[in-house]
Amino acid sequence: MNKVRVEIIGMTYSESSTGAYVLILGDKNSRRRLPIVIGSSEAQAIAIGIERQPNSRPLTHDLLLKFAKTFNVSILEVVINRFRDGVFYAMLVCQQGNDIITIDARPSDAIAIAVRLGCEIYAYESVMQEAGIIMDDMEDETPEQNHNINKVQDEPDLELLTLGELEDLLQEAIDNEDYQKAAEIRDEIKGRS
Repeated sequence: MNKVRVEIIGMTYSESSTGAYVLILGDKNSRRRLPIVIGSSEAQAIAIGIERQPNSRPLTHDLLLKFAKTFNVSILEVVINRFRDGVFYAMLVCQQGNDIITIDARPSDAIAIAVRLGCEIYAYESVMQEAGIIMDDMEDETPEQNHNINKVQDEPDLELLTLGELEDLLQEAIDNEDYQKAAEIRDEIKGRS
């Protein structure tokens, strides 16, 4: 399967889900983004790994890495390999001696490990096509258009909108970089097919 190299673009608090965050991964070679909703403890684990915060005692992800190192297991890369029913799946690609082993993992855990190791993060092209969103370049817009984009609007009930209206709303959410909303609309569109 074709893999797309992605990087962490950011993480934002989800206004629609209490205690949830949206982890935003971006294709390194395009404007495609992959928004993944994760829990607050998972977001904290990723942030600690990115910031390299020292802890007096090892956290779970640090413990796993120490365990892998003790038994001569190298984690080569993380791959987000599936998207089913609104849920993302990932795997750790590991090597022990001459053996390559894949281990199923939640994307948030796999990414928390990847940021600690500095290993590459990939997503299968099929996942990017199904769950990714494309950021439009907004540099050519006038200040008046940008002002209109930032206006707060009432949230429509997605179930009552037509497919065309949903696609327009999805593009608006992408333009506003509202990844949480874009993910919700994307899931509503996928649920209808």
